Amino acid sequence: MEYKQQHPATTQVKPRLIIHGGAGNITPEKLGPNGYSLYRRALLTIVSKADTYMRTPVQSSENGSSGLKYPSALDIATYAVTQLENNPLFNSGHGAVFTRDGTNELDASVMVSRGRAKRGVGVTGLRRVKNPILLAKAMLEHGDQDLGQKAAESGLRGASSQSDGTRIGSADCEPADLDVPSAQGHTLLHGETAEKLARMYGLELVDPEYFFTQKRWDEHVRALEKERAGKGPATWSADEYLPQGTCGAVALDADGVVCAATSTGGMTNKLTGRIGDTPVVGAGFWAEEWAEEGVPSRLGPRPAADIWESLRRNLSLPGPIVDLSTNLRNLVADCVPTPFIYDPIRQTTSLDRDLRTTRSIALSGTGNGDSFLRVAATRTVSSIARWGRLPAVDALRRVAGRGGELEKSAGDRWGRTGEGEGGMIGIESVVTRDTSGTVISAHTEILQEHNCGGMFRAWIDDDGKAVMKIFQTDGRRPQIGAEGFGGEDKTEDVWRWSVDKA
Repeated sequence: MEYKQQHPATTQVKPRLIIHGGAGNITPEKLGPNGYSLYRRALLTIVSKADTYMRTPVQSSENGSSGLKYPSALDIATYAVTQLENNPLFNSGHGAVFTRDGTNELDASVMVSRGRAKRGVGVTGLRRVKNPILLAKAMLEHGDQDLGQKAAESGLRGASSQSDGTRIGSADCEPADLDVPSAQGHTLLHGETAEKLARMYGLELVDPEYFFTQKRWDEHVRALEKERAGKGPATWSADEYLPQGTCGAVALDADGVVCAATSTGGMTNKLTGRIGDTPVVGAGFWAEEWAEEGVPSRLGPRPAADIWESLRRNLSLPGPIVDLSTNLRNLVADCVPTPFIYDPIRQTTSLDRDLRTTRSIALSGTGNGDSFLRVAATRTVSSIARWGRLPAVDALRRVAGRGGELEKSAGDRWGRTGEGEGGMIGIESVVTRDTSGTVISAHTEILQEHNCGGMFRAWIDDDGKAVMKIFQTDGRRPQIGAEGFGGEDKTEDVWRWSVDKA
């Protein structure tokens, strides 16, 4: 038997990732086998590329020392959302929907559980920023200087001219003469002010024509015609899927930081100037971390073999913590306390009082943004988990599941206007340490829930496989193996999808 104690400073969490591409009135009949195939290919390709990026170290020179470093949760999540923004299938960036006036107005946001002064920011009403998620990322990163009152030292103050790294193309026109030295202490910025920051940060601006796609234009025109004919609102249809959701990604990095990144074109045929949930902290996105005393224990004692497997799966360890035979493992399990997973009812022991559990959660929402705003959807999920001391999966179900707070917010309009429809993705990380800081148990949960016909999503499972899904896991989805819809929950090798497929 060889005992290998893990030094607290070197113990790291296994990175995780999940993405989504919108939710709403999506059914097999509306999507069809061809549409299903297109979305499946896009989701698997994007999540696989992001996973490859997540596992590839890059040269870093932070804090004056150089070396290889893996991407942060912020880097991973925004990388994935950038790919979604560049794909016209999804309602963000190049695939954004149109307002009633035939324009595109884009929103985006990012939030991390720790490590940044502002933690979360949003941008809204963008018309020329090619990748809104990169503007949100830059605003969060510069927030460390902004809140430290170092904006003048950063070289941004008064930098209203085009930076060398900015490609403006036919959109090369100065916005109004606004005094924007930095984002300062602000969390949410709109329109020309946000776009001036994008120019100052050296981000790519484009002609508004870049966001035009024929599919979205046809949806825009067709829905307005139906509304004028008295056949329902121009923002939702019972007969087809009109995008009213978002794109997003949630990532967990090796340092245990979780990040939510979200981007959208908004709701089809929204009023010009309408602001939805995507850029609003606590409505369309959320991330936080907190500490609890003792060992979390949700399902009661687990077999010793499961404990070792859980540690190996959820921590980036070079090998087993204690290399024991099966018989010896069972003997040890009978003689010493066994780590648990979360259960708020469990009695606290003297051993528990010497332990400390860190819980982290990040969420990205998609669906009817006005409903998310009314119930502060993502913050509500996290609050239920934190203050109710419940697993995040249960908290999520109470808000985004059938009969949950989102659906209730629609009242008798449920199923007739699109109100209340939506879903969320997320990650919960639970790590327990002893007084020396050594990790004794770890658990990571990929979160996903929706109350409507479907939600485009894909994730990397516990075994490092890519998985994609659109429909519910009950009778409302097409039967697995049915013609054209056989890819639900099917695991795929990441390497097969990390390069563009023809």
